[in-house]
Amino acid sequence: MGVEIDNITFAYNPTFRNILEDISFDIQKNQCIAILGNNGAGKTTLLKCIDRICPANKGVVLVDSKNVYNMTKNVMAQNIAYVQQNNSFNNMTVFDSVLLGRKPYIKWDATSEDRQIVYDMIEKMHLEDFVLRNVSELSGGEAQKVMLARALAQEPKLLMLDEPTSSLDPLNQHEVLSIVKQIAKEHNICVAIIIHDLNLAIRYCDRFVFLKDSRVFSYGGLETMTPENIKEVYSIHVDIIEHRGIPLIVPFPDKRVAVNSSLGKVGI
Repeated sequence: MGVEIDNITFAYNPTFRNILEDISFDIQKNQCIAILGNNGAGKTTLLKCIDRICPANKGVVLVDSKNVYNMTKNVMAQNIAYVQQNNSFNNMTVFDSVLLGRKPYIKWDATSEDRQIVYDMIEKMHLEDFVLRNVSELSGGEAQKVMLARALAQEPKLLMLDEPTSSLDPLNQHEVLSIVKQIAKEHNICVAIIIHDLNLAIRYCDRFVFLKDSRVFSYGGLETMTPENIKEVYSIHVDIIEHRGIPLIVPFPDKRVAVNSSLGKVGI
């Protein structure tokens, strides 16, 4: 079992076109999937539909065969953690901010187990030196790592991240995605990541959902990450090569460049 998104359809206004239409895919445990598409494709809206911020007009979301739309808020928080792209930071220490992730489990006061989980996530995110610092005093990248630590402290079955690397430097981008992938595998978590950097996506994600024209254009493993699909979705020519066993996507924005369908061959 894992997560099933089944025929999700959504429009902000019934008189307007659907932002999402009949969106269906699944996420297996231990897997990270990348949600891909150009600006305005509905990627963030999809995560908000799954998290009930924008209730879908049609369709269901199942986590371990249980309908998310029928869950109480507390049970929902025990199943799904969502880190939005833009977060407002309260006047709280790093420790207290991460401890908020344990709120769905706390009845009267945080237990020693809750506190240990918080310390573990702070350590995994390499935030030990900031434990008593106010989050508002941190850099954007450091604060983003705090929000990730808080989401992981929820111990969700589904973790959703909206552009989690957008405010991180290259080293921290790789570090954070590596940690997320490791935790997903260690704790049987399903992870969905909206990400614009295709090279980060192909390196750290197991499967890929391409959204185009309100629908799923393609969904699958590495076999769906092709120059042809990328061209159709992003309107840009690319080549996919391999360096030291790592796949790399090389863009060719010059329209005079014609990409051969076979990997590694580019014609001008």
